Amino acid sequence: MDLYEILGGRLDVIEEESEQQDFSRESSRMEGPAAGQDRAPQGARGALQRFSVDTNESLRFEPCDSPSPTGADDGQDDVFKYTASENDVIRNKLQKKVAEMENFAGHLEEIFLTVEENFGRREQHLEQHYNDVLQTLSQRYDDRAAALQEEKKSKLEALYGQLLDCGRALDANKELIESAQEVHRCHDKRLFLKVWSLKVLTIEEFAKDNMDLTLATSLEFSTPLSDLSDVKTMMDSINVVPAPSAPVINPQSPNSASQTSLHVCWSLFSDDTVEYYELYYRPVLEDCPPSGSTDPPVTKVKVKETHCTVSDLLPNAQYELWVTATNTTGISPASEKALYMTVPSPPVLNQRGYMSCPEAALIRWESGNTNPVDSYTVDISEVSSDGTESDIKESIVAVPSCQCLVQLQSGRSYIISVRAVNIGGPSERSEGLTVNTKGTYFSLLEETSHHCLCFSEDMLTISYGYEDPPISAMAFDDIGFTRCVAVLGDLIAVRGCHYWEVEVDDETEYRVGVAYEDADRNSYLGANNTSWCMRHILTPTRHKYEFLHNGWSPDLRITVNPVRIGVALDYDRGTLSFFNVDLSQHLHTFQCNFINYVHPCFGLDNPGELSIHNGIEAPTFTHV
Repeated sequence: MDLYEILGGRLDVIEEESEQQDFSRESSRMEGPAAGQDRAPQGARGALQRFSVDTNESLRFEPCDSPSPTGADDGQDDVFKYTASENDVIRNKLQKKVAEMENFAGHLEEIFLTVEENFGRREQHLEQHYNDVLQTLSQRYDDRAAALQEEKKSKLEALYGQLLDCGRALDANKELIESAQEVHRCHDKRLFLKVWSLKVLTIEEFAKDNMDLTLATSLEFSTPLSDLSDVKTMMDSINVVPAPSAPVINPQSPNSASQTSLHVCWSLFSDDTVEYYELYYRPVLEDCPPSGSTDPPVTKVKVKETHCTVSDLLPNAQYELWVTATNTTGISPASEKALYMTVPSPPVLNQRGYMSCPEAALIRWESGNTNPVDSYTVDISEVSSDGTESDIKESIVAVPSCQCLVQLQSGRSYIISVRAVNIGGPSERSEGLTVNTKGTYFSLLEETSHHCLCFSEDMLTISYGYEDPPISAMAFDDIGFTRCVAVLGDLIAVRGCHYWEVEVDDETEYRVGVAYEDADRNSYLGANNTSWCMRHILTPTRHKYEFLHNGWSPDLRITVNPVRIGVALDYDRGTLSFFNVDLSQHLHTFQCNFINYVHPCFGLDNPGELSIHNGIEAPTFTHV
């Protein structure tokens, strides 16, 4: 019977028993106390059984001695009930056990296929050798039979020639005898003497010829020793398996690695017989030549199958691997070297360098790996009102760089994490970043600041001190402001509504507004056509407020000095509005069609400090 049929049958039995127990428990719940008279007696309590599942042991059933749910000893069977959580635990254990059995079955199948393949190759090898031996012996038989036939032919021809010579000699003797008899019967003595002398001479001449009565050829056939050394060699080679050819190591498959391990596969020629393989690997270091005396040490692993998982490796590291095959005859040549990559380390999210608004967030991170990665995957999960994190709601794949603009829904909280991906697979998730979309959040671009500005640890408070800055801080920089003591904010490049607030005191002269990224750094905010700002000036008689763009400001008078200023930017309506937050008072609105994205800008015209509040929801009075 097939292994999968046996396994499937066992799993079906387990599933049926589980369903029967679930049905019995459901029936017990439906019947309730009214069914007490139908319960089995206590003597049959041993018939009730429950299952016990242990991942390190096989499934077993144990007697259930649980007390009665009602606690009454009424001589009836104890009925036990599983809660939903207990059912989930049992179901999870069963699923885990089934998964382990399926993995084990898969491993057995792989071993079965390997044994069957090796047996087939061995059988084919033996059959080929025996065919070669039989073919050689058949050829030797044909050659020996042909030689024997030639020898037989030559002997018969020699004997036939000798037989002809004997026949001719007998004919000559017969003629002489007949001649002698004729002479003997002659009565004429004179004729007898005349004929006899001639016959005597003939007989004397015939007698001089010595007749060879020995056989012209031997009656024995030669039996030369056959040289069967090559046949013996072939017979001996049947038990000698040829050394295997060089294996072929496969290219790395996607998702075949972890942060510290690699799964390597290779193949071999079908005619080879292999007892075991040896896998060699070593890290490829960028500061070392491909092959030299300073190469890192090589690690060797001995395995039976055509695959192996090597562990204890460096994350996001490149490894050089090759493999050899060995049998009783010898070791094959090494395969060609292949390069594999382990999974990268988790990226490091920039907890302060992100930007957000009610509709999106721009997330930035550091790779955290020495070697480059192929791409990144951004995972987004939502945080519910009670603070619990949901499962991954959305994943953005194939992000090429270390930042990503994520589209979100307004007024919600999210946890965003990032995974680095290479050919080996994705890394573990980075530490989560909590993003709220209730308002606009941004950070300051310190590289654009004037050298007299100082920043708080959270980069949300800027100050202009009374002491001169160090000379090193006054180095020439094309990016930073040189005349206006100001700095730009890194606002997310998303069109829509943005809102933030600025807190100042009455004795500080400041400029608050927006500016294009290419605003003139050698000019004051509001003095050119690339910036818009609200300016506070201290005069001997009053506090003066200006709303500047391109050096021009409308004639406005503000009676109550704002301490907390709200700034509302609306790309769709083309407006930039300022508010006194404490009084919910509208101060001024610029009507402007922003061609490009703008950045928040903050400046101090005299010593003092200014605090920024962002990531807050825009108040209702800002919707003017």
